[in-house]
Amino acid sequence: MNNIHGKITLQKVPLLRLLLSIIVGIVVQYYFNVHNAYYVLTAIISVLVFSIFGLIPSTKKISLKPIEGISLIIFFVSLGALLCYQKNQTHEKEWIGKYYQAGLPVMVTLQEPLVVRAKSFKTLAKAEAILINNQWQPIKGGVLLYFSKENINSELKYGSQIIITNPLVEIENANNPGGFNYKEYCLFQHIYYQTFLKQGGYKTLLTSSTNFLGSLIINTRSAILSIIRNNINNPAEQSVAEALLIGYRDDLDKDLVQAYNNTGVIHIIIISGLRMGMIYGLLIFLFRPFKSKKWAKLVKPIVIFLVLWGFCLIAGAAPSATRSTVMFSFILLGESLNRKTNIYNNLALSALIILLINPFSLWDAGFQLSYAAVLSIILFYRHIHSWLYLKNKSLEFIWSLSAVTLSAQILTLPLILFHFHQLPTLFLFTNVLAVPFSCIILYVELLLVIFSPFTFLAGLLGRLTGWMLALMNEYIINVNNLPFSVWSDIHVDLPQVLLLYGFIIGIVSWLLYKNKKGALLGMLSFLFFLGYGTIDIYIKLKQQKMIVYNISQHSAIDIIDGNKYLFVGDSVLKQEGFLTNFHLKPSRILNRITAADTLSSISFNQNIIQSNHKIILIINTSFIKNKSTFQKLKFDAIIITNNADVTIKDINAAFDCNLYVFDASSANYKVTNWIKDATLAHQPYYSVAEKGTFQMAL
Repeated sequence: MNNIHGKITLQKVPLLRLLLSIIVGIVVQYYFNVHNAYYVLTAIISVLVFSIFGLIPSTKKISLKPIEGISLIIFFVSLGALLCYQKNQTHEKEWIGKYYQAGLPVMVTLQEPLVVRAKSFKTLAKAEAILINNQWQPIKGGVLLYFSKENINSELKYGSQIIITNPLVEIENANNPGGFNYKEYCLFQHIYYQTFLKQGGYKTLLTSSTNFLGSLIINTRSAILSIIRNNINNPAEQSVAEALLIGYRDDLDKDLVQAYNNTGVIHIIIISGLRMGMIYGLLIFLFRPFKSKKWAKLVKPIVIFLVLWGFCLIAGAAPSATRSTVMFSFILLGESLNRKTNIYNNLALSALIILLINPFSLWDAGFQLSYAAVLSIILFYRHIHSWLYLKNKSLEFIWSLSAVTLSAQILTLPLILFHFHQLPTLFLFTNVLAVPFSCIILYVELLLVIFSPFTFLAGLLGRLTGWMLALMNEYIINVNNLPFSVWSDIHVDLPQVLLLYGFIIGIVSWLLYKNKKGALLGMLSFLFFLGYGTIDIYIKLKQQKMIVYNISQHSAIDIIDGNKYLFVGDSVLKQEGFLTNFHLKPSRILNRITAADTLSSISFNQNIIQSNHKIILIINTSFIKNKSTFQKLKFDAIIITNNADVTIKDINAAFDCNLYVFDASSANYKVTNWIKDATLAHQPYYSVAEKGTFQMAL
C-alpha cells in the first residue's frame, strides 16, 4: 500500500517490527503459559548472539546477517512473553486465589462509586488483606460487589473499606456455545471473585484509602454527570449525553446500544479516536487566532496535551481513550517540533505503549477495531477520495466523510464479522449524518459544562442538547427498524478472518501495484475461505444434538436437527431481547441453525425428546400436572427445570435414568438437594449452573 510518502516497507517503520515481535511473545505466553525463567534464558542467549555478531569481521557479516535479525526478533518475542507473564496477577505471590478459602474474612477497598442496578448496587473493590489464623495476610485482586438495596450503608463511596464475611464466588463463564468469555474479560481487568452482600455479610470500617488522582477523576466525573442529569430530563437522551461526553455507559439502555451497533455508529457513544479527534480539532481551532504569538508556541501544545489527557482520565483511561490520546500526543509533539512524523511509527508506538501498560488489551475488540480503522483510513482514504471530484463544498464535505467511512471498513470488516457476526448495511448512510451531528452535540455539551453555573443559560443548553440527542436517537432507531438495516447471523471464525485479510491484502496489492502474486494470493485466500465455510456448513447439516443453556433463573433448551432447531423453554426467551441475543443467538450462529416448528428426525411430544438413538425427559410444571399420562420408560437423560416439585427418590421409583441434568432455572437450594439425593443414590448428574451449558448428541 502507499501513502503520501510512497510504498511502505518494514525498514521505514522499525517500530512495527518491534511491535509485531512483542505481540507474538504476548500471544505465545498467554496460550502456552510457560514459566518466565525460560524467557529470561532465551532473552539472555539472544543478546549474547547479537553481541558476538558485533565482534565478527565485516567481511563475514554479510553472509551471517540474518542471524543478527533473528536474534533481535527472539529477544523482543521473549520480552513480550515476559511482559505478559509479569502482568498476569495470578503469577504474583500475593494473588488472592492462592489464599482465599470460603469463610475467611477479606478486607477490600471500593475503587469506584456505587452504580445503581435493577436489584442491587454494583461496584468494583480491590482486595487488600485476608484474615488467616488471626493474622492479616496482604493480598491482591479485584472483587465485584453487589449490595442489596435493602438497608445498605449510605456512606459507602470510593475509598471506603469493608470486611467481607460473606463467601466470595469465583467468576466463571456460563459456557454457552459461542458466548462471551466473561471470565477471561474479568481476568484481563484483574477481577477474580464476586459476591452479593446483604446487611450482616460485611462490616464497614472507619478507615478509607484514596489517592489524589483517583479522587479528582471521580469527583470531576460526578460533577459532570450531575450537570447533565440536572439539565437533560429524558433518561434516553441523558444516558447518551453521558456516554458521548465522558464515556459513562452504565445508564445506557441495552436496546438503544444494540440499535447504534446495528447501524454501524457504536463508535459515537464510546470514547474513541473520533471523540479525541473532535476535541483535538476544536482546540486547534481555538488557538488559530493566536498562531503568530510567540507564547502560543509553548502554551498551545501544553494546553492541548493536558486537555486530551484530562478527558482520557475522566473517561476512566479506557483502552479506546488511552490509545487515541497517545496517538494525538505524538502528532502534537511532531507539530510542536515542526517535524512531520511517520504516522505508521506513531501508530505502532501508541499500540506498544498501551500493550506495555496492559498486554491484555490485545484481546480487546475495541483495541483491534480502532487500530484496524485508523490504519485502513491512512492506507485507503486518499485513493477512495480521488474517485470523485466535487466543486460544491457541501457535497465535497459529505463525500469526504463517506470516503473516511468507506476506507475504515476495509480492514475492520473481518473483525466486525468475527466479533459481532453482523454487518450494518446502511453504515455509510448513518455515519454521514450521525458523525457530524454528534460532533455538534459534543461541542454543545462542552458549553453546557462550562456555563453550568449560570442556571438560565445551562437550562437552554440542556434543552438544546436533549432535543438534538432525541433527534439522533430517533434517527438511529428508525434506521435500525428497517428490515434491511443489518445483515446478521454471520459465522466467521479465526481461520476465516486470516483468509479474509489474505484476500484483502492480495487484491489491494494487485489493484494498486499490479502485483500478479497479490492477485493469486487474493484468489486463493477467497477460494479457501469459501471452501472452509462450505465444509463447515456440510458438517452442521449432519448434526443432531440437544443444548441446555446456562441462563440464570431461566430454562432454555435447543433441540437441533441439521440446520434447524426447536426451542423449549421460558416464553421470554422466544422474543428478541438482551437475554436472547446475549445467551442464545451466538450459539445459533455458531451452529448455523434457524428456528422450526417441527424437526424431520427428532420428535418432541409431551415433554419427551426422542431421536433414533436417544430418549430424554423434561420434568417441569407441565410434566407434574400430566405425570399420570407417562408410562415407565428408560431415559438417557432427565432434565429437571423451573423448580419442579419432585425428588430424586420419586423419579427413580417411576423411571430408569442414566443421567440427571439440573438446569439453571431452579433455585440453588433445590439443586443442592437434588445433587445430594443423586449422590446418595449413586446416580450420575450434571448441574448446569455449576458446570455451564450441557450438550448431548442425539
